Amino acid sequence: MTNVTSSDLSSWVGRTAIDRAGDKIGKIADIYIDDDTGDPEWLAVSTGLFGTKVSFVPIEGADLRGDDIVVAYDKATVKDAPNAETDGALSPEEEDRLYRHYGQSYGAGTGVAGDVDRDRDRAVDSRTRATEGYDTSGPETDDAMTRSEEELRVDKQTRQAGAARLRKWIEAENVTINVPVTREKARLVTEPITAANEGAAMSGADLTTEEHEVVLSEEVVDVDRRVVPKERVRLEKETVTDEVAVDETVRKERIGYEGEDVQSSR
Repeated sequence: MTNVTSSDLSSWVGRTAIDRAGDKIGKIADIYIDDDTGDPEWLAVSTGLFGTKVSFVPIEGADLRGDDIVVAYDKATVKDAPNAETDGALSPEEEDRLYRHYGQSYGAGTGVAGDVDRDRDRAVDSRTRATEGYDTSGPETDDAMTRSEEELRVDKQTRQAGAARLRKWIEAENVTINVPVTREKARLVTEPITAANEGAAMSGADLTTEEHEVVLSEEVVDVDRRVVPKERVRLEKETVTDEVAVDETVRKERIGYEGEDVQSSR
């Protein structure tokens, strides 16, 4: 492998791996490094239909060609490599099978096989088991775990709950009222002859035949109808607030610890 820096290796993830004949093998999904030496060891390449399989190929001899990574083995050899779990670490048995498949001896230049810690990271580093620990569950965690939990998020929307309307109609009712009316009537009045009326009484002939008429009047009820506005009626809306109980189940993560001589900081 040519002089490639750690930042160069980090940029290899996501590039296409090809063999020296130019045949496409798959996308580089990850880079496995030896935490004991800090040297990169394996390229994890997504192969198969829709990239559902991951094949491991030694990074030794791999080089950058344009935007692609050229590996030292042909496409068929890489795809026929023994299966290994992509759980963040290769076991000694898995590495032994891979080394034998590619015609190499396991553990050469890497120390005793039982003491080698192999972890996966997207950046090349030199962390060892003796300093900060190692990840046994893949790239989802580093040297600390994040505890999360679900929270309810309640949204509201407005919908039609009903309708109210005004309707006006005409109905008839019988109304009785008492109206006072006046009328005139004749009343016979007899008065004696006095000095005050003697002149009027003695005027005219002594004996005569006469008629005297008085016109009588009276009030009658004249009924008429007219429309009179009485009041204004309209509909208004007002908002009232009720409470609705929301009963849902939320999940939360819990973190416990195992082992001796572990002291909690809480």
